[in-house]
Amino acid sequence: MAKKRRKGTRQSTFNKRRKGALSVLIPWVRRFGIALAVFTGILWVSSWLYLSGTIHRASDWTEYKVWQVTADMGFAVEDIMVEGREYTDGSVLLAIVNIEKGDPLFSFDPKEAQKLMSQIGWVETAQVERRWPDTIYIGLKERTPLALWQTDKRVKLLDERGEIIVTDRLERFADLVMVMGKDAPDHVHELIGNLKAEELVHERVETAKWVGDRRWDLRLKNGVEVKLPEDDMGLALRRLAKAQEHDGLLDKNIVSLDIREGDRISVRTKPGTVQEYKADLKIDAAAKSKTGNSI
Repeated sequence: MAKKRRKGTRQSTFNKRRKGALSVLIPWVRRFGIALAVFTGILWVSSWLYLSGTIHRASDWTEYKVWQVTADMGFAVEDIMVEGREYTDGSVLLAIVNIEKGDPLFSFDPKEAQKLMSQIGWVETAQVERRWPDTIYIGLKERTPLALWQTDKRVKLLDERGEIIVTDRLERFADLVMVMGKDAPDHVHELIGNLKAEELVHERVETAKWVGDRRWDLRLKNGVEVKLPEDDMGLALRRLAKAQEHDGLLDKNIVSLDIREGDRISVRTKPGTVQEYKADLKIDAAAKSKTGNSI
């Protein structure tokens, strides 16, 4: 009997302990269930708001209201200042800025505008800023047009690095030298630099052809062809400029000139004409005087 009583007592104690544990656990389970339900509901509502665009609209509305407040405080666009623009299309710049007088200055993103402007063909670098309290500043450094390049039956405008700037609206650059040849852009900077040093020759040049991947042939506006040397191009052009200055050689009734040899200028006259050329040319780079041959 004593054993049965002890066994019953232990069972009763176990039952009490289990009921006590359940009484503690059940409220926590209920709380967890409620929290999970609330979290799930919040997640569902948030997802719906996000996917429906409601959050973005609310954010945009709030941001717009803040901008309007700043505009009312005096931070509204009154002027767009542009410096360094000569060739870049102004309408393209305005389209990128996409802002009107009176709009909030803070609604304009200068970094995004600068990124887009840097992609314009004419623009080498762009600087875009908000200048307090009411100005948008655009500073451009444009690429310098150097020559025209005729290739694949098309004409393209080259900059000082021989890179293409634009391929349309080239009428205003008709006075630039037009170069030809597949690799002409790689050597055009040297050519134009030497020509600009001898303006008497430069102003008469119409086209230049890169020959044999090593030298240039010039064609003047009066149709005369000039063969330049592979080396010492600047020295050869100096000799030609002196011949023009002293004797008007480039204006004579001739077909072509060959200045590839360092001590003479070979002249080819038009059929039926007799041309004699004499020149006393001082070649400074050679540190001595040479007299041109009669041709």
